[in-house]
Amino acid sequence: MSGFGLILGTTAFLSALGAAERYQHLRALRRIKTRLHVNGTRGKSSVTRLIAAGFRAGNIRTCAKTTGTLARMIMPNGAEYPVYRPSRANVIEQLRIVRTAAELEAEALVIECMAVQPHLQALCEEVFVQCTMGVITNARADHLDVMGPSEEDVALAIAGTTPFGGTLVTGERRHISVFEAAAADRGTKLLKVTEEDVALVSEDEMSRFTYLEHAENVALALRVCAEFGIDRTTALSGMWSATPDPGALTAVEVEFFGRRLTFVNAFAANDPESTGRIWNMTYERYPGREKRIAVVNCRADRPDRSRQLGEACMSWAAADHYVLIGTGTYLFAKSAFKEGLDPSRVVYAEERRIEEIFEQILELSGESALIIGIANIGGPGLDLVRYFKNRSVIDSKDPST
Repeated sequence: MSGFGLILGTTAFLSALGAAERYQHLRALRRIKTRLHVNGTRGKSSVTRLIAAGFRAGNIRTCAKTTGTLARMIMPNGAEYPVYRPSRANVIEQLRIVRTAAELEAEALVIECMAVQPHLQALCEEVFVQCTMGVITNARADHLDVMGPSEEDVALAIAGTTPFGGTLVTGERRHISVFEAAAADRGTKLLKVTEEDVALVSEDEMSRFTYLEHAENVALALRVCAEFGIDRTTALSGMWSATPDPGALTAVEVEFFGRRLTFVNAFAANDPESTGRIWNMTYERYPGREKRIAVVNCRADRPDRSRQLGEACMSWAAADHYVLIGTGTYLFAKSAFKEGLDPSRVVYAEERRIEEIFEQILELSGESALIIGIANIGGPGLDLVRYFKNRSVIDSKDPST
């Protein structure tokens, strides 16, 4: 959002950068004709990858950068490399991404917003990206300790990446009035992806993805590609061949000494609404398992997320066991117990090694089990995903295989 305070903050930051660096950055921005800034609660990384893949298929020389599970720089040929970080993640790295894209003579840069703090989200747009098109996936109840307290406050924070005098494309519908106001304030054209647009993405088109993608993400990416004259068939062909984010919703089958284990990686769906939808969808897609196990990867530095998921989990289809890993697991357990979860169904595996967690899951599995990882991909989450994948006999998104 614009405002005197934000203008002062932006001016102070530009002054701190130094005249030479400001000039070099603005020069690099001008060399990239099309700049897309992708923001939202869920699906940012997937949508960034989908748009970039559609652009490449449409012969637009494109660089992309995702923050997601692992920060990645995606080159014009689709190859990708880890983003070097000398210490912790810092929004300043976006300067380096823009410079690299300009040096690679990119016609387009699709960059995921990496900020959580509302003022940093706005700063990333107004200083670092200055996008010609903003893309917002949705606004859900996550990071409420920073962007809250309400879901509408999250939408207001995300709206800080609305471009000035450009185009904003969004799949959000519940808080669309927030983005209508932001677009009007900044003289930007607003394009809405509707439920009807999502319904046009067929099951056959979705079945061509090698992982469990969401039709909402595909519909949003297709709308963006259409704005650049890329036809649906061409855009989809690129999207189907794109490398998914490491945190993408995937499923693997493991045969372990007569046991059949289906492990579903839903760690990256952090908010209660998205997690609940994925949980129930997966529960229905994999019938006939003797046991159903939730692996909840908690983070002590994400206390609100643990509490929210603990409160919400009792409204989902029931699990036989809840294996709590990571740190700060008591927050999830305390909230879930208040909602009526039987403590005997909870297994604490906080700060245990991955091998020990795997053995614990085996003890609970019976002859067959559906295991769904939720809450956070960071820490042991990604390690557990790799552990199951390395032991899989089937790597599939289709429960019938």
